[in-house]
Amino acid sequence: VQLQASGGGLVQAGGSLRLSCAVPGTTFHLYNIHWYRQTPGDQRDMVATITHRGETNYAPSVEGRFTASRDSAKNTAYLQMNNLSPADTAVYYCKGVNSWSRQTVWGQGTQVTVSS
Repeated sequence: VQLQASGGGLVQAGGSLRLSCAVPGTTFHLYNIHWYRQTPGDQRDMVATITHRGETNYAPSVEGRFTASRDSAKNTAYLQMNNLSPADTAVYYCKGVNSWSRQTVWGQGTQVTVSS
């Protein structure tokens, strides 16, 4: 399984973007999806999680601005990012963890750049 992340881009401060993370195959319903971001020279930090049951959790820095969701019909998880600030500029990654087998897979990163 290879996750497919997309949706990054350049946006002005206060704007919005929606990231997508597609999980090919028939096992999407088993996957917990974690969203991470990373800036050059820093560690990869988790910003949001949506479990296979739809439970969500957020880092304090994005709480109230970011919303994780999932669409089983499209085998895709989303990260809606609102009220973006330059501090949100990073490469964003999704990671899938199979809740049954514990298999972990990463998507390629997608760049999010927020201009002031």
